[in-house]
Amino acid sequence: MGNLSGAVGHLKKELKRAQHDVQRFTAALAALGSSNSNGQRTLSAAARKRISLAQKKRWAKANGQAPKPKRTISAAGRRRIAAAQRARWARVRAVKKAA
Repeated sequence: MGNLSGAVGHLKKELKRAQHDVQRFTAALAALGSSNSNGQRTLSAAARKRISLAQKKRWAKANGQAPKPKRTISAAGRRRIAAAQRARWARVRAVKKAA
């Protein structure tokens, strides 16, 4: 019976040590920050865009290419495209109405 009480005493001692370790780990986690964070930061859309443009610029520089300037369309060109699209839709509606 003495052997059994010795084993129980040893188990109780180990339990106390384990509980102490858990308390230390909990305190360490609390000191490091929130336990629900996954270690990743969220960036705003503007920040992602800036990073993306900077990276593209670095790649272009590394490949010996000049970055392409952003192309814009004139107001007159936009009006011509819009008029052509309206004409296309008018033809589609006319064919649909005739059928």
